[in-house]
Amino acid sequence: MTNKTPANLWKPGQSGNPAGRPPGQSVITRLRAQIEPDAPAILQVMVAAAKGGDIQAARLILERIIPPIKPTEQAIELPLMGDSLAEMGRAVLAGISVGEVAPAQGSQLIASIGALSRLIQIDELERRITLLETRRLT
Repeated sequence: MTNKTPANLWKPGQSGNPAGRPPGQSVITRLRAQIEPDAPAILQVMVAAAKGGDIQAARLILERIIPPIKPTEQAIELPLMGDSLAEMGRAVLAGISVGEVAPAQGSQLIASIGALSRLIQIDELERRITLLETRRLT
């Protein structure tokens, strides 16, 4: 006898453990319900502390109401001159060194060149295998 249950044993929306914990009875849900009546008073204390110079309180409040600003990067035009991927990588590094390319962008470009290199290797291997198989059959 196996312990495996068929995938279609329960209908959509039907619990696999009907005797399990009822919805809304998790520890987190119960704690939130207990704290909820005091939330306005807690918030008032936190705001007062922040206004009084408590940096931690201010940070906590601001992090919850104002999402952190994500850095945005401007599109750049960087001619990747050269016949080889190594030369393209050098062009990116040169752009970083003179301030034309942000270091994070440069890192992404180098990673992209590395991924391109792996794709080229795969294409080359497929071409060689096809050539060897063709020679073997003739």
